[in-house]
Amino acid sequence: MTAATVPGQPGPAGPVRPEPAEPPSGELAELCRQAGRLLTETAGPVRRIHLRSGETVLEIEWHGTSGSTEPGGPAGHTPADLATAAPADAADRGNRRVEGDGAGRRTVVAPMVGTYYQAAEPGAAPFVEVGDKVEPGQVVCIVEAMKLMNEVVADQAGRVAELLVRDGEPVEFGQPLIALLPA
Repeated sequence: MTAATVPGQPGPAGPVRPEPAEPPSGELAELCRQAGRLLTETAGPVRRIHLRSGETVLEIEWHGTSGSTEPGGPAGHTPADLATAAPADAADRGNRRVEGDGAGRRTVVAPMVGTYYQAAEPGAAPFVEVGDKVEPGQVVCIVEAMKLMNEVVADQAGRVAELLVRDGEPVEFGQPLIALLPA
């Protein structure tokens, strides 16, 4: 399965009816469970769901309101598009966001609620350290949410000025994670 439209929700030609198929198993079954959980925990109509079993990718895109592309969610937070437990190309990632603080310094912020990690696994080298140069699309950290590792990427070049969160700390949607200075 590579793409799906939500059953019962309008698609390009009206409501989509589920096709009979074998029940998913393994990695794909876990992706389906995660997608189902996300759909029940968030408000707003879903525009698109993309599941991929090889290299494990899960993306959910909501219809925005007032020009926004982010959904309304529980407890007042709005999760961003969800992407990946494995590599996907930078253009596919909907989880990058950079904000400025008015002094030329920019921050990479958490795309969702989860746990912040500086490295791909315990004991591995961190994705970035203070003083490192980063390029657009470069992975700078991971936010784990519901057992999925979501890569967070920089969307512009810069130099890491400060790591604002300690490894393993919980983070909130929109919380600044890494401060960047212009390259």
